[in-house]
Amino acid sequence: MKKIYSRILGSGAYLPTEIMPNSSFKNNTFYNTDHSLNPKESSEILDKLTEISGIVERRYVKDIYNTSDIAFFAAEDALKSSEINRESLDYIIVAHNFADVRADNHYSDMLPNVAAKVKQKLGIMNPDCVAYDILFGCPSWLQGVIQANYYIQSGDAKRVMVIGADVMSRVLDPHDLDSMLFGDGAGAVILEAIESEEPVGILCHKTVTDSVEKAEYLRMGHSHNEADHERIYVKMQGKSVFKYAMEKVPATIDACLKKAGIPIENVQKILMHQANEKMIRQLIKKLYEINGLENLPESVFPLTVQFWGNSSAATLPMLLDWIMKGKLKGHEIHSGDNIVLSSVGGGMHANCLVYKHI
Repeated sequence: MKKIYSRILGSGAYLPTEIMPNSSFKNNTFYNTDHSLNPKESSEILDKLTEISGIVERRYVKDIYNTSDIAFFAAEDALKSSEINRESLDYIIVAHNFADVRADNHYSDMLPNVAAKVKQKLGIMNPDCVAYDILFGCPSWLQGVIQANYYIQSGDAKRVMVIGADVMSRVLDPHDLDSMLFGDGAGAVILEAIESEEPVGILCHKTVTDSVEKAEYLRMGHSHNEADHERIYVKMQGKSVFKYAMEKVPATIDACLKKAGIPIENVQKILMHQANEKMIRQLIKKLYEINGLENLPESVFPLTVQFWGNSSAATLPMLLDWIMKGKLKGHEIHSGDNIVLSSVGGGMHANCLVYKHI
């Protein structure tokens, strides 16, 4: 008996052109969380950043662009690769965390919502194409894909575009060490309904939210530099976020794989949220240890964090697009491959999805 599944029809990405190497921060003055001046030399700080995160550079958007602009660029790229009529889209879901943040005043522009702006830029006239946003921390895009899958499996939709975009550079405290972890970017996929007797496409998913004690691990707050009181910035309890990820991500992926009936040995790719290289490696190591395995094949977990940084909601769709289009050296996705996508972030939330490529 045939069932309805969701498959990836096309993908797209926008990689900002402004390259910001670690040396860009050598003249920054950093402050500790108690507002005291960080006494370390910039060279020591930057060396430690590379050692812990693996990040050597990231991308920032130009002042003329905003979240809705780069989301639109990724959307156009996905439409090009899918070769469909844009008027056939039933939903446009845009995952982000800060909407359009203007370069000149740094306020979030939430009205109209980003998805509506993207639909406008795409010139889609069909009123039955519903455009809305989702705010869910770094896991926003993956949660948008999970929502799209529900629409498709219910029969309510045939095609859904899910975009992940964030301009992190405009919400970062230049006096905060964590500011160097983030970058900007956008990625998109188009999901399409397909009928199949064999399980294909999105096989299963899982999401968890822990907010009672952990909601403040990532939040908006004032600068560590007490002289800067005008704006609020992204603030992160790095050690707490790391601990939460180690606790929740491997367990969530393991539960999802067991639900899908797929052993870890049969997974060809694990696409992790690109937060930092050390965390990704330890998460994969723990996942394999849960399943009694020791070897960590480098070909299974691709990395882009070194040269893109953490672009929040955009990391997974950008990574996926580059692999699907053969742009990431040493990594390919073939028909029949089992792929895990996983993310973790502010809320706190962790989610994952198992996908069998067609």
